[in-house]
Formats: sequence, C-alpha cells, structure tokens
Amino acid sequence: MRTVLASLWSEPRAPGAEGTNRRDLFVLAFIPVAILEGALRVDLPDRWAQVALLVVVLPALVWRRRRPLATLAATVLPGLVFTWITGTSLELGTSVAFLLLPYSLARWGSGRETVLGFVALLAWQTVSLATEGLSSDTVGGLVVLGAAGAVGAAVRFRARSRVRTLEQVRLLERERLARDLHDTVAHHVSTIAVRAQVGQTIAQTRPEQAAAELALIEAEARRTLDEMRGLVKVLRRTDPDDLTRPGLGDLERLASPDGSGLSVRVRTDPLDEVAAPVIAALVRLAQESVTNTRRHARRATVVEVDVRVDAEEVHLRVHDDGEGSGPRAAGKDGWGLVGMRERTSLLGGSCAAGRDPDGGWTVTAVLPRRWPA
Repeated sequence: MRTVLASLWSEPRAPGAEGTNRRDLFVLAFIPVAILEGALRVDLPDRWAQVALLVVVLPALVWRRRRPLATLAATVLPGLVFTWITGTSLELGTSVAFLLLPYSLARWGSGRETVLGFVALLAWQTVSLATEGLSSDTVGGLVVLGAAGAVGAAVRFRARSRVRTLEQVRLLERERLARDLHDTVAHHVSTIAVRAQVGQTIAQTRPEQAAAELALIEAEARRTLDEMRGLVKVLRRTDPDDLTRPGLGDLERLASPDGSGLSVRVRTDPLDEVAAPVIAALVRLAQESVTNTRRHARRATVVEVDVRVDAEEVHLRVHDDGEGSGPRAAGKDGWGLVGMRERTSLLGGSCAAGRDPDGGWTVTAVLPRRWPA
C-alpha cells in the first residue's frame, strides 16, 4: 500500500497538460447561460449574487488543464467565502461546470496535484456534511464528484495506453527497417568479398582486369558505407535480429490471386537504380495497403498499385474502389498507417492516406530514390 501511494504521489503530469487550446475556452459559454438562468429563476435566494460569483470564477476554468490544483483553489475558495457570508449554497444549475475540476485533476494533474485536490474536495464535502447534516444532496454531490474524477482517470489511462501502443508500433517498424537494412549491407559485403577473391586470382595473369575489380570493390564499399550510416541511425533506436528483406518479386506477387475475389493490379517503372532499402519500403507499404483493403474495404473489387520513378524520388500510389475503406479499428488512424508513416519518415520520405474524392481509399508515399538521401 505504501508503494502504491508513493507511486501515485510521484506520478508526473499527463502528456498534453501544458498549453491551452480552443476546447478549453468552451467553459466561457457558461457565463451567458448563468446570466440567463439568473433572470429566469426568480425563486432562488441571492440569485444575482450567485450569478456574479459564477461570472467571476468560471473564467478560471480555462486553465484547468495547465494548473488544475490552482484552478480548484481559485473556484472553490470564493464559493466557500460566498456561502460563509450569505449563508446560501450555490444552487444555479450552471454550476455543473465545476464538475470539470475533479475531472481535470484526474485527467491532467500530477500525482501531488491529484491527491491534494481530492483531499480538498473531500474536506469541503465533509464540512458541508457537518454543517448541513446527512442529506441526499450531500451524498449525491460526493457521488457525482467521485464519478467525474473516475471518468478523468479512465480517459487518462486510455490516452496513456494509446501512446504506449503507438510507440510499440513505431519501434516494431524501426525494427523491421533495421532488419531490411542489415540484409542489404550483408549483401554488399558479400559482393565485396567475392570480387576481392576474383581480383586475387587474376592479379598475376590479368592485372588490368584486377584493377577493374578493385574499382568495383571501391564503388561497392562506398555504397555499403553510406547504407551502414543509415543503418546505424536506426540501430540507435532498436536492435534487429532477423535477416528477411522483401524484394521486387514480392511487389509483383501482390497481383497473384488469393481466392478473396479482390483483383490487384501492379504497375511499376524499372527500379534498377533505386536503393534496396527504398524497394523494401515500397514493398512493405504496398503489402500493408493491400492488406488493409482486404480487411476494411466494403465491396472493393480492384486495388491498383502504381510505382513511378523520377530523377530524385519514387512515388507509390495504392488505390481501391471500395466503400468506407481504411483502417479505423485502432483509433483515429490504424496502427498499420502509423507503421507506414514511421518507415517512410525514417527513410526521409512521407506517407499519406485518406478517402479519395473520386471514391475509394488511396495511400500515397514519396521516398528518395537513393538512400541515404
């Protein structure tokens, strides 16, 4: 129990707690509502004093994300002073906006802020219970405050879980890319070793051909060093342990029938001058896009995979004719799309996906022709 409390006390603030966005400003809409309620509810005691209190303290809720504990103090303390002076509790329905206080404490606050804030709220309700006695309103208030805090904690946990999953997807894609690059570098090194053996064999009898072999070895070594520099950048973030690398044949095999009734058409420019890691990325992106179509597209009959190469870049476009296609099961964007964007980003490219204005779903990617770029 002591360990749990210590862990809670040292909990940092939730990611995204800093700064104020437009959604934080919606609480200001409660101000005209409070004024309107004060004009209509003529039966309330000190109604205009209650309206004035809300008009004064509601703007503090704009900072509930950045400073939840300070916002709690800035709103609750004036309310206590108001009750002490007038002997009247805040009865305007607009005061429901204060439920954002326990929600914000649990959603955005650090462990210290959350503990101190809920202790203050509990003390406030205890004082009310002692002065007004046990009533349904007091018990109901405790339940509602607790429920608001529980919702905030649940949303915080869900957001943290999504961030953790997102990071796992990114790490997995980096690992896959590192595997592909590892295999590419191994291929280059094997080529260098073979050419060196050939050069040694013919050095005495055909020295001019041996010199040509040395030139090829130098070119291959330079290419290997360039790709190793890129590999090191990826290895700083993950450790590859597999040697599987997709090639052009895997891209062409996407057009093979699989019994699902979905026709895949592959059109590609010659990729002879395209770096092996870029080809591997193209294959991964195309495979993921076709898989997403099979899983998520409704009534899709055709998927077109189009690869175009220009002087500097390689362009991939995957388009289907389905309805409502696109991975949406894992949040705003599917985890597959997250991995695709991560891979293209690591290679210095970009990736986008969305509904096509002409119908269906389209994935586009742009990668440098040579890598490292």
